[in-house]
Amino acid sequence: MQKEVKKVPQLRFKEFTEDWKSSKLGVLCSKVGSGSTPRGGSEVYQKNGIPFIRSQNVIDNQLILDDTCISEEINEKMKGSIVQANDILLNITGGSIGRSCVVPENFEIGNVNQHVSIIRLKKDKPKFIQSFLSSYKGQKLILRGQTGSGREGLNFQSIRGFKILLPSIKEQQKIASFLLSVDTKLNLLQQKKDRLEEYKKGVMQQLFSQQLRFKDDDGNEFPKWEEKKYKDIYTFYSTNSLSRNKLNYEVGKVKNIHYGDIHTKFSTLYDITKELTPYINNDIDLSKIKEENYLKNGDLLIADASEDYNDIGKTIEVVNLNKEKVISGLHTFHARPNKYKMALGFAGYLVKDWSVRKQVMKIAQGTKVLGISTSRLGNIKLTIPSLEEQTKIATFLSTIDKKITLVDTQIENTQQFKKGLLQQMFV
Repeated sequence: MQKEVKKVPQLRFKEFTEDWKSSKLGVLCSKVGSGSTPRGGSEVYQKNGIPFIRSQNVIDNQLILDDTCISEEINEKMKGSIVQANDILLNITGGSIGRSCVVPENFEIGNVNQHVSIIRLKKDKPKFIQSFLSSYKGQKLILRGQTGSGREGLNFQSIRGFKILLPSIKEQQKIASFLLSVDTKLNLLQQKKDRLEEYKKGVMQQLFSQQLRFKDDDGNEFPKWEEKKYKDIYTFYSTNSLSRNKLNYEVGKVKNIHYGDIHTKFSTLYDITKELTPYINNDIDLSKIKEENYLKNGDLLIADASEDYNDIGKTIEVVNLNKEKVISGLHTFHARPNKYKMALGFAGYLVKDWSVRKQVMKIAQGTKVLGISTSRLGNIKLTIPSLEEQTKIATFLSTIDKKITLVDTQIENTQQFKKGLLQQMFV
C-alpha cells in the first residue's frame, strides 16, 4: 500500500504541524480581473491625478509608481478595475509575465491597464499568496497557464484555476511576515546602493568640472589641469575579430575581452580576478599576435559599436591582469598610454565624465548600429590633472565603487537566501 505523502513544506515554523489544504485560487478571491487602456491612449495620461498602473510598475514584490495618471472622470468610467490596498497585482502578458506585488496598505486609489491582473482575496493573506506566485512552484503554474501563439498571456480562467496548498491563516501570517522582513532588507539595501550611486555621480561631476579639488599632502593646491587630445596620450593597438563561438569559459592559454562584455558585465576598472572572462579556443592560431597587442595594466578598451547612443564608446580600464595573457576582441579599440603618464585607475573614470561622453556621442555614425573610429576618437579633448591629483581622484572614486560592490554582494546573497526560502516554505 502506497504511503500517503504529507502536504507540508520542507521548512516550517515548529509550532505548526497540521497538513496544508488544497484550493483553487478562484475560490479564495472576490475578484480576478484587469483593466484597459483608456480611450485616447497615452494622449489622455497626465502627471497628476489617479495613478495608472502598467506592467512596468509591477516589479518583483514592489509597486513602483511613476507620474502616469488618469483623470477622476476616466477613473470613474473604469471603476471595474480600481485598485485597492492589499490587492495582488500580477503581470499577465509580455516579457514581464509572472511578476507580482502586493499593493501597500497606505495606497489610496489607482487603476490598471489590460496587462496587469487584480487578484483580490476574501480572507487569506495577500503576501502569502503573492510569495507563492513568486516561488518556483508558483512560476511553474504561471508557465503552464499561458495561452496564445507565443504563450505569453494569462487569462482569468487560468489564474482562477491555479491549485494552491494553504496552511491556516495564522501560519500564512507568520510566513508572510517573515518574507516581508526579507523584502524590507532587500529594499533597504537597494536604497543604500541607489544613494551611493547618486553620490558617486554627483562627486564625479564636481571633480571633473574642477568645482571640487584635492590638495597635496602639504595642503597646497595642485597645478592647473591640462587640455590634451586623446591621441596625445594614447596609442591604439590591434585587436582581434573572434566571435563568441570561438571562445569558451573552461580551458585555454589566452583570454579575450568581447565588446558585449564591456557593454553588459565588466566594471569601470577591470580586475581579471573579479571578472569572468572567456578563453580563446585552443584550436585558434595565436602565433601571429604581436607581444605589444597583449593587454597591460593601464590600457583602455573601448566598445566601438552599439545600438544605443548612451553606450557607444563605453570604456573600461585594465587595472589588474594577474600575469594572465589577455587580448582585446571584436568591435573594440585597444588604447595604451604613450609617454604621457597616467595614474592607474584614473582614466577609467575620466572617460565616463559627461564632458567626454558627449564628444564620443557626437562622433558616432550609423543608423541602426552606431560606430566610432580611432581617427575621430583620437581628436577628442581630455582635461588632465597632475599625476598626484589623478591618484587621489582614482583612489577616492574606487573606494566608493568598492562600497557599491559590497552592497551589490549583500543584495545578491539576500536574493539567494530568499530564493531558497521560497523553494522550501511552500508545498
